[in-house]
Amino acid sequence: MSAPAATRVDAQPSLLTVQWSDGTIGEFASIWLRDNLPEDRERHSGQRLIDVTDLPPDPRIHGATLNGAAASISWQDETRTSTIPLDWLYDYAAGRHDRPELKPRPWLEGAKLAAHRDFAWLSWKQLQSDHAAQLDWMTRLLQDGLAFLREVPRVDGAILEAMGVVGQVAETNYGRLFDVRAVEQPENLAFSDRGLGLHLDNPYREPVPGFQALHTLLAAPDGGDSLFADGFALAAQLRDAEPAAFALLTRTAVPFRYQGTGADLYAERPLIELSCSGEIAAVAYNNRSIQPLRLPAAECVAYYAAYRRFAQLLRESRFQLATRLEDGDLALFDNQRVLHGRSGYASARHPRHLQGCYLTRDSVYSKTALLRERLQRRAP
Repeated sequence: MSAPAATRVDAQPSLLTVQWSDGTIGEFASIWLRDNLPEDRERHSGQRLIDVTDLPPDPRIHGATLNGAAASISWQDETRTSTIPLDWLYDYAAGRHDRPELKPRPWLEGAKLAAHRDFAWLSWKQLQSDHAAQLDWMTRLLQDGLAFLREVPRVDGAILEAMGVVGQVAETNYGRLFDVRAVEQPENLAFSDRGLGLHLDNPYREPVPGFQALHTLLAAPDGGDSLFADGFALAAQLRDAEPAAFALLTRTAVPFRYQGTGADLYAERPLIELSCSGEIAAVAYNNRSIQPLRLPAAECVAYYAAYRRFAQLLRESRFQLATRLEDGDLALFDNQRVLHGRSGYASARHPRHLQGCYLTRDSVYSKTALLRERLQRRAP
């Protein structure tokens, strides 16, 4: 995407200011510019050739001029003159390096939403053949944490072919895919016909699976409805209402464990994880796999009160999106954000069969970014 023409450049020793014809003004610190000079990156890979210790501790700009499609910068105490593309600077000044899929759209009151109306749906054939529709679907998946496919073939393993378009399928102790249906002696309550409260899968793994897909091969005619809730929105609700409780849940390590045939998995993490900027980055609620907390007795009362308050939010029906997945429907959701569950069903009368798999988190974001770049290159 081409940038508008630059109309003015002003240089101070520690700051470069560029103005473009659309009114955009960018301010760039001299140390940032000196760290990002094109000549200090390998031409083909784009990887950095220098380390921060190779930079002058206080680089000073001597002068700057507009030179066609670039800004030419001379430096005090250096003989080099650097040339930086103006469209590259414009992308940073205008925020065009921001990726829309990195901006979550929280949804709190799920009961007011309808899966077929308020979330992205795409047919299996469209996912395979319509790249523009696929990009829109994947972007909304990453923004909302939840999206759906329809008409996925109801055959064993079809989920792997479908999800191979979206990201990299992860191998676990269940294999590359797993069957979700009631068995007589389940190692995991997911493989029963019990109702399951809202939870995220596998918080006992390092890393926690990034995304989970569930493909309906056979829906039960009565019961087995899917439940979803936005963990980011619920955590934000707790932060606004009870900041002290929220803070406790972000700084207290919770042990999670799973023991089954061929696997003994253990990890510790807070129920709510924050990013470096203090934003909610992940939730890890799974009451079935929480182990005894390692807390001093004096801290238990306060922690359990916060823990209970968060659990109560998860049980409030107004925060839950309830939907029925029909035969051939596939739900894909962010397993570090969107909690899921189901209502119970009578497997003896009505068998229910889903197949599931996990996707690595980075692969879904990568495929979305690559698809956007490819479509932008083709655009006139």
